[in-house]
Amino acid sequence: MRNCARYLIFFQYIGTNYSGVVKVPPQQLVKKGVQDHLEDAVRKLKPLNPVSMSISSRTDAGVHALSNSAHFDLQRRDDKPPFAAHILVDALNYHLRTEQISVTRAHRVAGDFHARFCARSRTYVYRVALGACFQSPVPLTERDFSWNLPDTELDVEAMREAAALLVGVHDFSSFRAVNSDLPFKNPVKTLDAATIRTGVSFAQAHFHREVPFLELTFTSRSFLYKQVRRMTGALVAVGKGRLSVPQLKEVLEARDSLAYPQGLGAPAHGLFLTRVDYSDSDLQFSPQTDLQLSSEE
Repeated sequence: MRNCARYLIFFQYIGTNYSGVVKVPPQQLVKKGVQDHLEDAVRKLKPLNPVSMSISSRTDAGVHALSNSAHFDLQRRDDKPPFAAHILVDALNYHLRTEQISVTRAHRVAGDFHARFCARSRTYVYRVALGACFQSPVPLTERDFSWNLPDTELDVEAMREAAALLVGVHDFSSFRAVNSDLPFKNPVKTLDAATIRTGVSFAQAHFHREVPFLELTFTSRSFLYKQVRRMTGALVAVGKGRLSVPQLKEVLEARDSLAYPQGLGAPAHGLFLTRVDYSDSDLQFSPQTDLQLSSEE
């Protein structure tokens, strides 16, 4: 298509009011996906081509993102040049101003770039608040952004020992939930990092008491359905003493989703997608390369 540009955008959102990041069927009118609102914003720029966005990383209902990404094509009239990246960001955010969604940056990329398949790694952070109960609630700024546990402390060293068992190449079948993609997704994944460190409340300096926080961080090129939440739930169970480190290893080695203990999965609202990384070369647009690709099609 003449005067058509492909863009990669990075965006953030509060997942509470959305059905997840991907678009929902038209007949589902209760909650839209983040993608629905992003595509609506692109349509308001009056492109000549149908708008279809490819999301790099699927997140479920209630999960948040500080940096997710997607690509899409945008064709303008012949007398109008492609949008500059900063103008595209401002224009999309203008049309997203009533939503809890914001585009943080944009890159023009080659016509064969794919946001999902070109991603080199993804990083998730799960936030856990300790000592949260009816008598001692967490700040309102945390209520929908962390897993709020009544426990005042967890055995962090045992959790770190268990997390180390998950790092590396494994069949993570035990840590994926059943969904329609189950027969098509390879359960063997490489978990590059699984770390546990102390964190702080967003309102730490303004709350009446100190709330201990833990942040569990996981990095991999890709994850299985609900893998991060199930790994988090198992590690928290180790911290509580409900699951031993050898028992967690047995769950991993079972390679069976039914081996995962019922009721351990962490809730969605404590999970943040924080990074989607690409190689620098993928983000360096070359008009000559794009013309060559167009001529080969």
